[in-house]
Amino acid sequence: MKIELNHITRIEGHAHLVVDRKQGEIKDCRLEIVESPRFFEAMLKGRHFSDVAPIVARVCGVCSISHTLASLMATEQALGVEPDAKARLLRRLLSFGEIMQSHLLQLYFMAVPDYLGISSIFQLLDSRRELVARALRLKRTANRICEVIGGRPIHPVTTTIGGFSVMPYVSDLKHLRQELVAALPDLEATVELFAGFDFPEFERETEYICLSDPGHYPLHANRFCSSSGLNAAVTDYKKEVEEYLTGYSTAKFARTARGSYMVGPLARFKNNFPRLSPMARKVASALTIDADTINPYHSLKARLVEVVNYVEESIHTIDELLLHGLNGTKPRAVPTGGGQGTAAVEAPRGLLFHSYTYDRNGLLDTADCVIPTAQNLANIETDLKAILPELLDRSDQELTRRLEMLIRSYDPCLSCSTHLLKIDLV
Repeated sequence: MKIELNHITRIEGHAHLVVDRKQGEIKDCRLEIVESPRFFEAMLKGRHFSDVAPIVARVCGVCSISHTLASLMATEQALGVEPDAKARLLRRLLSFGEIMQSHLLQLYFMAVPDYLGISSIFQLLDSRRELVARALRLKRTANRICEVIGGRPIHPVTTTIGGFSVMPYVSDLKHLRQELVAALPDLEATVELFAGFDFPEFERETEYICLSDPGHYPLHANRFCSSSGLNAAVTDYKKEVEEYLTGYSTAKFARTARGSYMVGPLARFKNNFPRLSPMARKVASALTIDADTINPYHSLKARLVEVVNYVEESIHTIDELLLHGLNGTKPRAVPTGGGQGTAAVEAPRGLLFHSYTYDRNGLLDTADCVIPTAQNLANIETDLKAILPELLDRSDQELTRRLEMLIRSYDPCLSCSTHLLKIDLV
């Protein structure tokens, strides 16, 4: 019997899942990504360095800030530009807002329906109106961070090489801090909601990779690490992460010497648990998750822990900015000429690399963008194949529901990938 689940819902992008089952055995399992090619890397060739970040921001409407910042940091490295401490703080705060935006969207609007047995959160407008209102309030607060720092909720307009073209108003930062404090009761209710969910039991060992920053929960850093002992400079990512083609896909997959791996909130959580804020560690305890978990469904719990962590860090970052003031934070003069630069940031879905080479006229010669979802694709397929034998005695409806939930636990952003993925298994 073949189970075909066309147009998997509540993920970003388009995908099909095909499971071929015969006489109680799985003959085939493939996740078919049906997005059209984007060609952003080729689109950048010949562009002046001042044009590159605004273009790559359009790779994705969900993680446009991550692409913008990774692009700016790679270009700054190529041109020898160093942003000052205040600009780096503002960039961190901007990243907090984007990750919270994405996590809250996934938690409430894509995952909650799975655990409440509905197809859309908006079915609860009559029966659980406060839950929907809470989701919208929290999402709006995350949007406000991006508006105040980046100029608008997506595709930031204030970021530039060397810093920011426009500083946020002190009054806006003070009001934003008040909004974040006011969001704490909604976060408490969210933790209570997710603590009551029955998460599927499934465990599989894999490698977890994320940035490494001894002083902070990782966000922007020059090194990356893994649960298997990897510790490398971001500039050496091609030595450690191999992109490869398969016989059934036109997209590049990724692997390390140890095979497929996971990036994203669960990887960050596992590798950096001691660096979580005090409030976030309490939430982890309430959600019964710790650094030893190897259940991919627990990515949802890790996302919620991260939201709490970033709310707390956002409040502290605003306090630091208000204490020291914003005067004097202006973009540095950008030198002419070329060079090579590589940077990485933690996007909502995981580790994102941008690497550029500019010629002596400041025109982009080569670009390489390694997207979090593309790094996770092989691991998603491996998880699907591993869990299928455990589900053979379930009804087709329950089997497909569990597989959908597993895919959604990764929160794949399929249109964010710069390559077309088409899986054909024969």
